[in-house]
This record gives sequence, structure tokens and C-alpha cells, in this order.
Amino acid sequence: MTLDKGTIDQLKNIFSTLTTPIMLLVKGEAGSQSRKEMEEFIGDFVSASDSLSLYVEDAPTQEGAPTVELWRGGEPLGVTFCGIPGGHEFSSLILAVLNAAGQGRNLPDEALQNRIESITGPVDIFSFVSLTCSICPDVVQALNVIALLNRQINNTVIDGGVAPQMVKDYNINGVPTVYANGELLNVGLASMGELVGKLEKMFGTSKDNGVSDGTPLGFDAVIAGGGPAGVTAAVYLARKGMKVGVVAGRIGGQVKDTTDIENLISVPLTTGSELAADLRKLLDHYNVGVFDNRQITGVDFSGPTKRLTSDSGENFESPAVIIATGASWRRLQVPGEEQYIGKGVAFCTHCDGPFYAGKRVAVIGGGNSGIEAAIDLAAICTHVDVFEFLDTLKADEVLQKKLAEYDNVTVHLSSAVTEVKGDGRNVTAIAVKDRNTDEIKDYEVSGVFVQIGLTPNSKVFADAVPVNKRGEIETDKSGRTSVSGVYAAGDVTDVAYKQIVIAMGEGAKAALSAFDDRMRGVTAS
Repeated sequence: MTLDKGTIDQLKNIFSTLTTPIMLLVKGEAGSQSRKEMEEFIGDFVSASDSLSLYVEDAPTQEGAPTVELWRGGEPLGVTFCGIPGGHEFSSLILAVLNAAGQGRNLPDEALQNRIESITGPVDIFSFVSLTCSICPDVVQALNVIALLNRQINNTVIDGGVAPQMVKDYNINGVPTVYANGELLNVGLASMGELVGKLEKMFGTSKDNGVSDGTPLGFDAVIAGGGPAGVTAAVYLARKGMKVGVVAGRIGGQVKDTTDIENLISVPLTTGSELAADLRKLLDHYNVGVFDNRQITGVDFSGPTKRLTSDSGENFESPAVIIATGASWRRLQVPGEEQYIGKGVAFCTHCDGPFYAGKRVAVIGGGNSGIEAAIDLAAICTHVDVFEFLDTLKADEVLQKKLAEYDNVTVHLSSAVTEVKGDGRNVTAIAVKDRNTDEIKDYEVSGVFVQIGLTPNSKVFADAVPVNKRGEIETDKSGRTSVSGVYAAGDVTDVAYKQIVIAMGEGAKAALSAFDDRMRGVTAS
């Protein structure tokens, strides 16, 4: 496998500032075709910079698949790719090299870096990916950074296509799936901060874990959340000359889980990753203080100065807070669901669908996302059962017509899933109650794709601001809550319709309300 001249020229530009010598060590069985292809691939890669070098070693590897390791100063850096890192993981290889040289925009700030360095080791991580998975690189790149910063942690990125026995042994049914010291660490998308939290919980940290001493960080306004609503609010306030801080798990929020976006006005087509990157650029352009890879663990809205506490021990203080923490995929909340996540229960057809090619699967939910998922799966699965709780599908008519073109899809209305069943390793069936007759029937399936909408990320705020029975933060038409100085916007609120463009508008509205209150010297009623 070789890289074309255009790609090598692009790499030369990317590595133009690279001065730290980085060696890429290729391992594999001598004379094997797969190792030869890896040598050619990495040989072309290192030709893009004089600071990069290639070394080849005859050595046994997992299932005979070739590997490439990053070394610096004669020592391994804890980052290994098993299988040629092409496809979506090509960017992970590029970033790993830049990160090894202390470069790259994905490097964490000092507080998170200190937490990473304090994780107790040794920890050997296996990150199972597919080269066609669009969300896998986010997890891979975060774990690579963690390994580079903590020399007791190693991350091996495994292309499931070259290690089928490992995929079987570890019972991989979805990607990304991450194991640490043989124990399941994570399935699906996770931010660097979330992964650090899971590693801290599993392995512990040193006494001096590097978290903040709690000294308050003061702002004119603090935005909780980094999705479309939060970023828009931050930009509007920054343009008013206010000192703004954004505290978020990841910039882009749930947008990063989205593939193609075709209904963002004035933009014919973009992707979730591209939009998230553009949102980050906008924050940087307006010099907004960004504290990403954080989880908000506590709030105090009792006085005129509001306080948010992060899992890094930081205290953010401001007279105005805009809550824009968005929403997450809603779970079925039935027995067996949690147990079989990553073992048959999935949420992303684009990433996990290929694992179920030639099998029978179920899609739970008859809205747009559910019917889109059923259409995707019908093309590769033997049969798709769609279960909708209501007595009619909620999806757009155009999607329903498209679904009707497939003769391997059965739609079940007035159906409530009551249990996900399995054999301890994989899903084998789901129990479904007919809401008209109360009869419960088992449907034998290998996979269950849950597409039943969103649940607001409001739990940490639920005792501080009013929420409705769905957990949505209640706001007035201007984005104000009933708590003085606290505003909310986007999918975490009770606003109708959860759409990117609506979230952006709501973020702007909440920001303008906050600024107006500041100028008038008045408080929310």
C-alpha cells in the first residue's frame, strides 16, 4: 500500500514545523505481504519530513498483523497501530506524530494534563476500531494523547479487520470498543475528559492528582456546554466585549455524533466533525476561554455570584450563567440494555451496522432517526424489525416511502420493548409487548439499535433551576429561567424541536437576554 504524491505533499505541509526526531518502528513477520505493505505505507509517510525515520524489525505480532510504534529518543512512546492506519485512522497517525513532538490542537490544558499524568499504572489499552468508523478517531486520538502524557499507559489501536480472532475473543460487536488491562473501559464515543474519568475510576490516581486548588476563575458570563447553543451564546457575548468562559465535555457536543448535515441554512452540506471544528475556530477567534474535557459536578446559584464546579476541581464564578448542555441518546431503561451495550445493543448504524451484515436486527423507534437507521441496515442485514411505541410512525413521509421499498423490513406499531435478552456474551432476542393486547413475544435478533430520541443533560442543574417532567429546563420566551442571572438554551430546555439551527438561535437569544439584563442592571423575574 502506497501514498500518492498529493497526499505526501499535504503531509510535507503538515510536518513543515516538525523538528523533534520521531522514529516509526514497523514490526511483523519477515517476508509477509502485510508487513511489506506496512513498510511501503510508513516509508511514504516518513518521506514527508526529515524529522521522521523508519525502522523495521522482524518480530511476531497479534495474528501476524503488522504494527507500527512511535519512538522518541530511543524509547517507545506507548502508541501502537495494529494494521495499516488508513481510512479514518490516517488522521490519528498524523496527530500522534504531532502530539509526540508536543504539537497539535488536541493537546489538553494543564489541569487535564496533570490528571492524566497522575493516573496509576501500568495500564495496557486495546482500542478496537474500524477504518470506516467516523467517530473512532476521536476516541483513538484522545487515548493516544493519554498514553503519550503518562508513560505507564500504552494504547494499541487495533483494526478489527486484521485481527479477527481478537475481535472474537474480546466479543467486539461495535466500535470504538476499549479494553484496559483486559477489562471493558468504554464503548462508543467519549471525550478525553470522559476517558480520563473512567481510567481514574478504574485504576486510581496518585495523591497529588493535579486538580485545581479551587481558586475561583472569574468571568462576566459562563456558558455550560459547547454545542451549537453554547458556542453561539459565547460568541454573541464575546462580541459585546464581555469576558466569557465555556465549560464543556467537548466542543460541538452531540453534533460530533452526526454524519452528514444538509439542513443548516446557507451550508448545502457539512459533517458533524467539520461543524464542531468550525465552532472551535469561532471561539478561538473571539478569545473565549475554553475549558473542555470537563464535567460539571456542582452548581450554586443561590447568590448574585453563580458558581460552577468541574471534575478538575475548578470553580467558575460569574454573575450570569447560560446552561446549554444539550441532550444525549435516550435509553430504553429495560432489563438487559445496559449489560449488552457493545454486545448487541448499539446507537450508531454508521459505525456498528457492518458488524451485523447478514444478520437479523431490530430498530427501536419510528421517528426520522429510527427509519433512517432501518433503511441503512436493510441494505446489509437479512431482516430488520422496526418497533414503534405509538400506533403510527413519526418519520417524515419521504422516509416512510423509502423504507417501503425494502421487502426485508417489518414495522411493528404499538410495541413496547420490555427486555433485552442474551446468552451472557451477545444479544439473542428482545421481548416486546403488544400495547393493544398486552401479549409479550420474543423476537430473535442479533442486534438492537436504539433510536428513541434524546434526554436532556440537566441532572446536575435539576435542584437549582426548575425542570419539567421530562427533565427539560424551563425557560421563558427570552431564554431566562426563574432564577436570577441564570439562562438556558438549546436541547437541554423545553424549547420545541431539537434542531441545530434552533439551538443556535436559542443560544443567541439567551445571550442577548443576559447582556440586556447586565446593561439594565435588572434581574430575571
